[in-house]
Amino acid sequence: MKLKKMLIVGAALFAGVNAQAADTELEFWTMNLQKFSSYFEQSAAKFNEANPGLKAKWVDMNWDQIQPKLTASIAAGNPPALVNFNVPWVHEFAAQGLILPIDQYLGAAKATYSTNAVKDVQVKGQMYAFPWYNSTQIIAYNKDIFAKAGIKAAPKTFAEFVAMGKQIKAKTGQAAFAPKMSDMVGFFYYAGLPVVTDGKAVFNSPKHVAFIQTFADLYKAGVVPKDVFKMAFEQEIAAYNSGKIAMMTTAAQGLKRTETDSKAIYEKTEVAPFPLDAGKLNLGSWMMDFVIPKGTKDPAAAAKLGIFLTNDDQQLAFSKVTESTMPSTKKANLDPYFQSGAKSTDVVDRARAVAAKSMDNARTLTLTPGTLPDETVMVKKLQEEIQNAVEGRKSVKDALDTAAAAWNEKLKK
Repeated sequence: MKLKKMLIVGAALFAGVNAQAADTELEFWTMNLQKFSSYFEQSAAKFNEANPGLKAKWVDMNWDQIQPKLTASIAAGNPPALVNFNVPWVHEFAAQGLILPIDQYLGAAKATYSTNAVKDVQVKGQMYAFPWYNSTQIIAYNKDIFAKAGIKAAPKTFAEFVAMGKQIKAKTGQAAFAPKMSDMVGFFYYAGLPVVTDGKAVFNSPKHVAFIQTFADLYKAGVVPKDVFKMAFEQEIAAYNSGKIAMMTTAAQGLKRTETDSKAIYEKTEVAPFPLDAGKLNLGSWMMDFVIPKGTKDPAAAAKLGIFLTNDDQQLAFSKVTESTMPSTKKANLDPYFQSGAKSTDVVDRARAVAAKSMDNARTLTLTPGTLPDETVMVKKLQEEIQNAVEGRKSVKDALDTAAAAWNEKLKK
């Protein structure tokens, strides 16, 4: 009897050890998010507690390590469960068959994400990633300059944005804004204009010419600064903070720089959504996500973790921790954390509320990877020709025809 009891106890202990050993480890990689370690550690613990037998393990690394390490791990047959990607990488790796479609695992969870977030990670009609955090641009504007120009409200359309810019220059003599001219592909999509159709560059149509002519006219009239093509994020903030431009396009958190560097301008600042154009899309969105690599040992378990990390509650919690990211889910953006800021005395809170209300229009405005055979050279050529046109060295039609011909020469090869 004693021996039997010992055998039973031993079997129970052995079963317990086996149960622990059988836990499925779900390693998930993020990029450059080490400063939020507490959030990820707590999230992993919360998931593990709710999912006995599964063990989420967080690993963070630099953005330039993710792709080579993932490729190596897939080749070795030991990839992680989830990897933090951006949208272009999703399309690139999906085309190579290195990540898995996730529709079969989503169920009702698919409806929690915004429509455009879903579109961002669809390849040939299938979703290849769990939409995660996003960003978008808003307008910050100097109320004093607006008042001097006789402008009583922020623009609601791109046409109004342009017209107000001209009015500001005419009434005050100041430049109005500094559009980010380094990404005209994104600007074309924002305007609802195609870039490549059926393997051919189509950005020299009359509509494209008219769109770029708008910028050429603004440049000639001094509505935008003469050094606009040299102005990136830092230079635009500096120009706004010094009162050289009346408006800037920025993320909500970017206004912290104004608060720190130029309190006087900060106190004159109000915010508004960046107006939509024909594309009905925001400028400046850049969504991050999680993908399931090919060869992951338990894709269904990986998907369970992916759905958890990107659900409403987790995305809202992450936004609160970062104070700068926006959720890609519908419900989280309606949370009082964002919406109550609309009545705040703090302009950053108001900016966050404005951004949250516009997130349904957020798309990552970029060419699908693989569209161009020599993307760096081709995009540079387009930018050079657009700069020639805007700065008056060529007509807009000639510049776009030249760029389109150069693209099509490469595309037909």
